[in-house]
Amino acid sequence: MAIGTGTKADPWLLKTPPGASEYSMWRDDAADPPALVCQVGGTQLRYDARAIADLHAMLQAHRDWLPLGGTDEQKPAPEGTVEAWGRAADNPVGGWYGLKKGLRGRFGVYMPPLLEVLGLAEVTHDAKNNKMRAI
Repeated sequence: MAIGTGTKADPWLLKTPPGASEYSMWRDDAADPPALVCQVGGTQLRYDARAIADLHAMLQAHRDWLPLGGTDEQKPAPEGTVEAWGRAADNPVGGWYGLKKGLRGRFGVYMPPLLEVLGLAEVTHDAKNNKMRAI
């Protein structure tokens, strides 16, 4: 379900890995730093746009399936997951890819489907415990 070109006027229309929830996402290159805006109902999350290339590079280096582990900012991320990497001090941005304090989590929920529709990754679509790998 990747309808759209990734602009605010024509956002990507995505589904969470289990397929239970729909959301939209678009690039805001005018933001500093450039951002990926993720609209989930009335909630708007923002991630550093370099997350696309950085996550893809990490997955290529990992060379295997990696659990998503998506969780809210207020909860610890499960170790060895996409979510944990998206907030780790040793990732390329030195911490959170999420840009909006209080809403920086859920990286492992909303970023994987975007990489999948961009042709950069495969994502499983089970009811729980989904994972991804680079293409």
